[in-house]
Amino acid sequence: MNEEFTKPGYLYEELAKRLAERIERGELAPHSPLPSEGRLAHEYGVSLGTARHATRLLRDWGLVVTIRSKGTYVARREPVPPLCLWSP
Repeated sequence: MNEEFTKPGYLYEELAKRLAERIERGELAPHSPLPSEGRLAHEYGVSLGTARHATRLLRDWGLVVTIRSKGTYVARREPVPPLCLWSP
């Protein structure tokens, strides 16, 4: 893929946003493994540190979970219940 990042800002934030969009579109399904940080670095043409930082940001956003010695997986998204604006 080796996409070029053209927007100003931190590369890890842009990479995290692109991955989040892939998750939201369903390209990366819940419970599926996220590509390794090395693969992300190669695929997007960024450093390993940038890929690692982007993965950490996705974890902070609750979009992925990391299981030690197993890998990083897309988190299951719970449906958000509608707000009930009921008053007695």
